[in-house]
Amino acid sequence: MAAPTLIDLRFRLPDGNDIGPNKYTAAATVATLKEHVIEQWPKDKENGPKNIKDVKLIYAGHVLENHRTLAESRLPAGDLLAGVVTIHVVLRPPVPQRSNGG
Repeated sequence: MAAPTLIDLRFRLPDGNDIGPNKYTAAATVATLKEHVIEQWPKDKENGPKNIKDVKLIYAGHVLENHRTLAESRLPAGDLLAGVVTIHVVLRPPVPQRSNGG
């Protein structure tokens, strides 16, 4: 039985810092990646994501969809020349609190 194809991924945060690289299977979903980004988000950074709806992952200029796997998202699985693949992380801006002005 063949071993699952692994992809080395690094997540580039908005401030230029990175999470990873870490290995993921080609069958992992984008939603799973977002959960890992939230778990590994630097604790000293303010306004980190609270849930996967706060996070967008971008690869090669395309926003990755939560329900798709890495293979379906056309990430270079098993390509030794690809090395570490960088995915950019974009956060949804915080929603301003509405005041009950009256």
